[in-house]
Amino acid sequence: MAEHSLSARPTHSRWNRALPPRLHVASGDTVHFECVDSSGAQVRPGMTVAEYMQIDRGLIHALTGPVFIDGAVPGDVLQIDILEVAHKGWGWSSIVPGLGFLKDRFTEPYLFHWMLEGDQSRSMPPAVVPLRPFCGVMGVAPAEDGEFRTRPPGVYGGNMDVRDLCGGSTLYLPVLNPGALFSVGDAHAAQGDGEVCINGMECPVDTTLLFTVHKNRSLSAPLVESAGSRRPEVGAASWVVVESGPDATLAAHAATSRMIDLLVDKWGFRDVDAYILCSVAMDLRFSQVVNEPIFTVTAHMPKSILPPAKLF
Repeated sequence: MAEHSLSARPTHSRWNRALPPRLHVASGDTVHFECVDSSGAQVRPGMTVAEYMQIDRGLIHALTGPVFIDGAVPGDVLQIDILEVAHKGWGWSSIVPGLGFLKDRFTEPYLFHWMLEGDQSRSMPPAVVPLRPFCGVMGVAPAEDGEFRTRPPGVYGGNMDVRDLCGGSTLYLPVLNPGALFSVGDAHAAQGDGEVCINGMECPVDTTLLFTVHKNRSLSAPLVESAGSRRPEVGAASWVVVESGPDATLAAHAATSRMIDLLVDKWGFRDVDAYILCSVAMDLRFSQVVNEPIFTVTAHMPKSILPPAKLF
């Protein structure tokens, strides 16, 4: 199994299955990705808010890729094991007029700089913010022809902003094009569920991913096997179903239904018992509420209450 490295540039900020791959790899290969921050390396430490408001927003997300995984075809599942996500010591968060969950309340631009010290930041005293870096955008090219903004997530993954996609976790995506055409970026050193102000702790990272293709396996939308942590504030190891759509209630319905189907298929529950188990043990969360008009809802089932299982 080979190891590869992929520099950030040239980045891309649109989904387009016609983009030529920057790298070809085989199932079982590992890729070390360099990712600039979500601004496309336009934001720098010490930048003023006036300077920030002048950046080119057409470069937002600045993804590294695409990577062509040999042998992957529509109808397969792509497994992405997240071996490591390492920040580079600094990050930023902002308020942009007209964006964010409370855009009617916060109408003035603002830029905050973070210093990242190992696994925490003390940049906003008296808070001590725990860090668990992850990439907010991880996805394969959509099935449709054309060029699409990266802001809304979808069945292809994309801008899900699921903070469980940290080192040690695994993401499963449906393959929608030959080679899958995987890209990654929009890294956050930390983020709360919802990402309410429009940003997490935006930062550049280096991330190492292992790709595995599962042939002829059905998957309708992203699925995550999240890593646990000794720190309860950053979450327990869980099975996580990801659903995105313009109606948050419908996305929550779909996530709950898919979790029931997963419990029936992999652990042999009757569907009525799986429904009750979801009611007493599953968490429904908003992973992001700011990528309008699309919301992302995740359903989390703790791995500790179920026997170990392999999905594919």
